[in-house]
Amino acid sequence: MARLLVAWVAGTVTLVVVDVLLDDLRFTAWWTPIVASAVIGLIGFVLHPLLVAVAARVGWLAVIALAVVGQALVVAVALAVVPGVEVESWWAPVISAWLAALVGSVLAWLGTAGTDEGFAVSLARRGRRSRPRTDGPLPDGLLVVQLDGLPYPVLTWALAAGNAPTVDRWLRDGSHTLHEWRPTVPATTPASQLGILHGTVEPVPAFRWYDRELGRVLTANHPADAAIIEARAPGPGLLADGGVSVSNLFSGGADRSAMVLSRLRVARGTTITREAVAWFLLRPDGFARSLFRAVGEIVRERTQARRQVRRDLRPRITRDWAFALLRAVTNGVIRDLSTAVVAQEMLRGTPIVYVDYVDYDEVAHHAGLFRQESLAVLATLDTVLATLETVAETASRRYRIVVVSDHGQSQGDTFLQADGVTLADTVAELTSGSVQAVQTTGEDYARLRALAEDMAETGAGSGAARRAAARLDERTSVVADGGATPGGVPPGRTVADGENAPAAAADSDLLVLASGNLGLIQARTERRLLLHEIDERWPGLVPGLVARPTIGCVVAMTAADGPVAIGPDGLHVLRTGAVVGGCDPLAAYGAGACERLLPAADRAVAPDLYVISACDVSTGAVHAFEELVGSHGGLGGWQDRAVLLAPADLGAPPASILGADSLHRVLQGWRTELGA
Repeated sequence: MARLLVAWVAGTVTLVVVDVLLDDLRFTAWWTPIVASAVIGLIGFVLHPLLVAVAARVGWLAVIALAVVGQALVVAVALAVVPGVEVESWWAPVISAWLAALVGSVLAWLGTAGTDEGFAVSLARRGRRSRPRTDGPLPDGLLVVQLDGLPYPVLTWALAAGNAPTVDRWLRDGSHTLHEWRPTVPATTPASQLGILHGTVEPVPAFRWYDRELGRVLTANHPADAAIIEARAPGPGLLADGGVSVSNLFSGGADRSAMVLSRLRVARGTTITREAVAWFLLRPDGFARSLFRAVGEIVRERTQARRQVRRDLRPRITRDWAFALLRAVTNGVIRDLSTAVVAQEMLRGTPIVYVDYVDYDEVAHHAGLFRQESLAVLATLDTVLATLETVAETASRRYRIVVVSDHGQSQGDTFLQADGVTLADTVAELTSGSVQAVQTTGEDYARLRALAEDMAETGAGSGAARRAAARLDERTSVVADGGATPGGVPPGRTVADGENAPAAAADSDLLVLASGNLGLIQARTERRLLLHEIDERWPGLVPGLVARPTIGCVVAMTAADGPVAIGPDGLHVLRTGAVVGGCDPLAAYGAGACERLLPAADRAVAPDLYVISACDVSTGAVHAFEELVGSHGGLGGWQDRAVLLAPADLGAPPASILGADSLHRVLQGWRTELGA
């Protein structure tokens, strides 16, 4: 009631201001703005759902038009039926609507409607209006929230510091229990999410790799490649039979999806995203709120980046305006939009929903996983959990909320900063040949690209959306950015996603790719080369790599012993655990390193050589082969320490969960237990 009163007063004040500013709109009685404000609210209550439904089905031009003139239409209808109003131009209601949005947003920030609590209330209020009718009680549903890249120790720190009050309350109330699970190599989103959603990590040796079957590089955050990867996963998936996938790399077999990369080229025509965006744009506490937050995020990012430079904080990388803009979109608009989509599905009674929030992962990549800005983002994600909890209270079925992270992160100077050269430069020097190198992620653009691609479905405006997605394609292409040696070996060339790699075989001897502190070295051969074959072709390569203090070990396949991890003073046979020589090359990576490395090293899809950076035993610092402060992919530090926040009234998870495929079985068991 208090919120309705505030909205009524804000609308009345706005109309009074409009009456003063515009000659084409006049009120002939003092009470007219008061009545008109109430009528606008009532008509909006009726017309908003209709406008959203029509815009979502017509296409993106209709959604954009709704953002510009949707509320103006509501204002125009209201002013037409209220006595004592004189409107002399068509644009007067448009200006009135936009002024109303501006005043409403300002009052919202001064009050509560623009806060996270207000956003949650508006979502829940929408649910009370749109809750579907059911013949009886529905089985309990499951909402799985992925907090991308969150290490288990960082969450425990946040809980101790009071920066995750929602999670802390759940633990204190006994509704949830906190567990740690261990992803295997590669500790990346593609491998972990394919394992969690589809029950296997077998097809994914890294974030990107040379695929021998296709003869080209596959990159997991490219829509066409994500579809190929998902097609190689067996089984129906965690989200089959009624589930919805939101803002993920893979669909999990969901019937419907929104902003899911693997579905963008094969599942045109869904209205999930358009409907949520239409509702989002129509409400001042939706789009206007996120717009203010996005601007604030840009200012915050630039201030934080300059603060790191001013304090000479190490390790650090250059954080430019492009990242500031991307952070504003992903950590503002896309975060709220994903929450709106999830809320929409919960209110519809969807039995299982899986959503990925990448906020912490992206900021930690650039700022570091311990830094103030990263922990602040984690605090905002805790408020997202509170928002979803509020929405769940109004849903047509009871939801159990599960929180997972797909991997952790580690921190340290990049390989280039620590060694002075890139991994590609090193390989080129040791082989006296040219290499093609892929050492830039393009990962920051994935979620923005997913939204653009999702907008490029059938309907009005799809052509413009496709052109925007195509431009983002250029930013997420695989880029070869190294390989020159002091001796003048020519640098690698750009290889766009989907390009036929053998066509460029004459340009280079080896392909070098990076996934955090996990490097991949591959020849363009139809099968994986054995260690003795590598030594015959490039005798100085493996000895030269392990001799560098910034490299901890090199993993290769042998004919007699299977995969081995090679260090400067010893060799670890992964299948047996035997150590040959004076020093175990896996000792610095902690207990269980062999167990986490063996599955990846033993697969046929593995590269000819895995290269894992050195790890500082005392600090857990590693060296990413990409220019990232926080990284993940290989071994060392906290990158293979992930989170599972489990509902306490469901079956207890195993004491030890190793691998994303094991976590898939836990979630599948809970879904079976709930009968959803």
